[in-house]
Amino acid sequence: QVQLVESGGGLVQAGGSLRLSCAASGRTSFSRYAMGWFRQAPGKEREFVAAINWSGGSTYYADSVKGRWTISRDNAKNTVYLQLNSLKPEDTAVYYCAAEQTYRSSWYATETNAYTYWGQGTQVTVSS
Repeated sequence: QVQLVESGGGLVQAGGSLRLSCAASGRTSFSRYAMGWFRQAPGKEREFVAAINWSGGSTYYADSVKGRWTISRDNAKNTVYLQLNSLKPEDTAVYYCAAEQTYRSSWYATETNAYTYWGQGTQVTVSS
């Protein structure tokens, strides 16, 4: 089991940047979890943003953020990050990190129901 706590959200102008963090704690080694970031805007379904495998050697992005954002992890700090650059008003949402324990180093998922553990979310608001 793992507990996830996101931080780093806030209000930023269009074109600005933020870095979200997701700190994990629990009995299982963080390096055995694949991690994902999702977001949910008001009135919309939660959607995939980015994912990263065990080691951080493989990353995956939604088309809407590809080239603008970067997911990374520091297994020594039990933390996964999402660097948000060139923010747009349509990026406004609550951002959630998610974790799934896996024995496959290459595993990742873009579906919300593939992840067992979720954080409480952090609000990102981008003004125009």
